[in-house]
Amino acid sequence: MNYLAHIYLSGENDLVTIGNFIADGIKGRSYKKYQKDIQIGILLHRHIDTYTDAHKTVRQSTKRLHKKYGHYSGIIVDILYDHFLAKNWNKYSNISLEDYVNNFYDALEVHYDILPLRIQKMMPYMIADNWLLSYASIQGITRVLEGMNRRTKNRSSMNEAVHELEEFYTEFENEFSAFFDELITSSKEKLTELNQL
Repeated sequence: MNYLAHIYLSGENDLVTIGNFIADGIKGRSYKKYQKDIQIGILLHRHIDTYTDAHKTVRQSTKRLHKKYGHYSGIIVDILYDHFLAKNWNKYSNISLEDYVNNFYDALEVHYDILPLRIQKMMPYMIADNWLLSYASIQGITRVLEGMNRRTKNRSSMNEAVHELEEFYTEFENEFSAFFDELITSSKEKLTELNQL
């Protein structure tokens, strides 16, 4: 899953949320240098990624893209799924998406000192361009895919995946909805387990 889903699945503890958000850059056992709530967020992130990668519905989505995008298909599906979460946000939260992402940006600023350098450098761009809110529109997702393509030095052609999004919009949305309900349940169970350690 991509940023918005990871943040949402963290629950209401800001430090767990930040741990989940920074987890991609924390390798191996180095997570142990952080305080407990951040550790929980990092371990929850790893659980979400493992669960997502193995799920048959997600594989159905990635299969649709695999011929053209190869091993980038999974990254593209993560981004497309964040679009459907943002678009259907009211189904999952009583707080507006705009308020929710602003609260998250505030939490990042409060805890700036504990963020890895990579996140500290990325944060101003994320907030200025309001990445999380932009996921709700196809235009916003197009910008994200263009940025990802630039990061692969244009090798991935990920910017073109908006065409598949538009062509198979209903299929992707139905797959996201079916999968995400199961992921919410699995994440809550994992969070309960981690809090009891």
